[in-house]
Amino acid sequence: MGLQRTIKAVVRRSDEFYVAECLEIPLVTQGHTVDETLSNLQEAVALHLEGEDLMALGLVPNPPIFVTLEPEPTLASA
Repeated sequence: MGLQRTIKAVVRRSDEFYVAECLEIPLVTQGHTVDETLSNLQEAVALHLEGEDLMALGLVPNPPIFVTLEPEPTLASA
């Protein structure tokens, strides 16, 4: 099995916050805005991986974070 070249994350809107969840590593963070959430995500990933053997986790060195932003649901109007 090859090494993951990216860390994938999904950003969703909750009631008051945007929530980012990583798919490859057990990490969830949030923020009041998308920008704040992405900044928190970068910081949380860096802290989570600090001192870790990335190859043991199946990751390449310095993997970029690939973020998918889920659209907010819209209500259909009659």
